[in-house]
Amino acid sequence: MSGTRRRAVLGGSEFEERIGYARAVVDGDRVYVSGTTGFDYATMTISDDVVEQAEQCLRNISAALREAGCTFADVVRVRYLLPEREDFEPCRPVLRRHFGEVRPAATMLVCGLADPRMRIEIEADARRGSGAGVPGRRTAD
Repeated sequence: MSGTRRRAVLGGSEFEERIGYARAVVDGDRVYVSGTTGFDYATMTISDDVVEQAEQCLRNISAALREAGCTFADVVRVRYLLPEREDFEPCRPVLRRHFGEVRPAATMLVCGLADPRMRIEIEADARRGSGAGVPGRRTAD
C-alpha cells in the first residue's frame, strides 16, 4: 500500500473543527486514532460514569477504524489517559472485551484532560490487514 496517500477520517466531533484535527489519519497501512473521549458526537453529550465513557470511547474508535478499513483486531498500540488512577480498574472489563484477544501494546497514564467532564481518553494505532488478534502468535526476530 505504499502508493496510498494520507487521508483524514473525521468523526463528527465539533472539537475536530474547532481545534483542527482528524479523528484518525490513514497513512499507507497505518491508522492513527486521535485521543478519543466518551462524548456521543451526535448529541455532544457525555455520561458522568467512567465505564459508560469508556464504552462510548470505544464506539467512537470503532467507527473511525471501520472508516479507515480496519477493526479492533488490527490495533497494535493503545493508550489510556485518565485524570484519576482509581477510574482505570472499573474500565478493565470493557477494555478486555475489545482488546483481550488482540493484546496490543498498552500504556495507562494519569494526566489532566481538556474538559473536567472527561474521565477517560483512549488513543489507538492500527495496521490495516495486520492479522492481529491471534493469541500467542510469535513472529521471527
